[in-house]
Amino acid sequence: MMQPPRAGLSPLSDDAFKLSRWSTAETLVRLDRDDNAVPSLATGWRQQGRTWTFTLREDVTFHDGSPLTSADVVRSLTTAATASPKPRILDGVDLTVQATGPRTVGVTTAQADPLVPQRLSSPQLSILAAKAYRGRTVNPVGAGTGPFVLVRAEGAASATLDRYDRYWGGRAKAAGIDVRYVPDGTARAAALRSGEADIVEAVPVSQAKLLDAELITEVPMPRTNTLYLNTERGAFRDPALRAAAREAVDAGALVSGVYEGRADRASGLLGPALPWAAKLRTPVTHTPAADPKGATITIGTFTDRAELPEVAQILQQQLRRAGFKVELDVREYAHIEADALAGKFDAFVLSRATVLDSGDPAAYLYSDFAGDGSFNISQLSDRAADSALTTAAATATGEARRKAVIAAEAAVLATDAAVPLLHERVIQGDGENVVGAAHDPRERELVTVDTHVR
Repeated sequence: MMQPPRAGLSPLSDDAFKLSRWSTAETLVRLDRDDNAVPSLATGWRQQGRTWTFTLREDVTFHDGSPLTSADVVRSLTTAATASPKPRILDGVDLTVQATGPRTVGVTTAQADPLVPQRLSSPQLSILAAKAYRGRTVNPVGAGTGPFVLVRAEGAASATLDRYDRYWGGRAKAAGIDVRYVPDGTARAAALRSGEADIVEAVPVSQAKLLDAELITEVPMPRTNTLYLNTERGAFRDPALRAAAREAVDAGALVSGVYEGRADRASGLLGPALPWAAKLRTPVTHTPAADPKGATITIGTFTDRAELPEVAQILQQQLRRAGFKVELDVREYAHIEADALAGKFDAFVLSRATVLDSGDPAAYLYSDFAGDGSFNISQLSDRAADSALTTAAATATGEARRKAVIAAEAAVLATDAAVPLLHERVIQGDGENVVGAAHDPRERELVTVDTHVR
């Protein structure tokens, strides 16, 4: 795997997606291929006003042998809802959870929320056994419900999972999973080439051409590479200089030069993995650009995604030609995230999943661009954008919600707080004897009950 855990595999962090990809922690609801909510630990649900009632599956046990009860669901969801910071999927959402029976749970939101089932599919809202909750930490070792039990987590080095034979969904075909974290993309590709690894995530574009074509799968991703511009301080506090940066960027050079054509040039924050977005999008009116006059900026990015440092270097050249003085700050993600969120950079290059949590992009847009969003790298606080983001989040699912999402995207783009660059296609490597590895655009599944080595 590419990145080591950021928070001790706590499900309240992005580490939750590792737990999900290893099929060790599960949620009440999951998403099908069309992003519809379907049963998982809950067999069904109904809405009445601001409350959704979920009925729990009866044959589920945690990895420590204890049965799944409504009290376990209340504990897990309440811990997530009261965490600081909240999981991204709950940005702008206040919810309370109570047991309404031994196998039913009521989830109530402050305002009627049409996306509650989709929200509860987020891996950050996994349901764990009571043993996972000790003090302020959440430890998933031996506490999930999936077909594989996490038996050992060795920090930033490795993790070990064994098959859980009492899994409610049937016996997994693999005996277990041995995980190693390898941030270096060249090393990951070498492990696939040599047969040292059976499955490798995020093969760098530069390495893909060196591998047997039968070993790699290219999957269009709901993931956008974006240049976030700091609207609160520094040169890009000026909207006209943000416009100058946007006009200076040549995304086509990034697609052809860095990604060797294995990406799609961005015309918005939402890419071809959401085909409805392009059909609804209309031109955006921007502030006119001004002459940078040598304004000094620092662009930050990280090494974990092998292409991003090169993207930053090309952006540096493009912005210098436009009249900016540009410095770069490139580190591993674990060592740069806090500074990015604190607004310590003038600009930041980020590869960002746009529907990772709920299958719906409204949560991503709110998290990244609302004034109180938890991942607001641009430090954006714009009344029109906030209004559009709030409207999108409250609109019922369907065509009306999609139109509201595109209106919110337009409101954000009009501020030039973000310059969308390109939409990635993830390249996953599967050994020649691997059967049934998941190729999931949402990066939630990887090893499933059906995955095994011949």
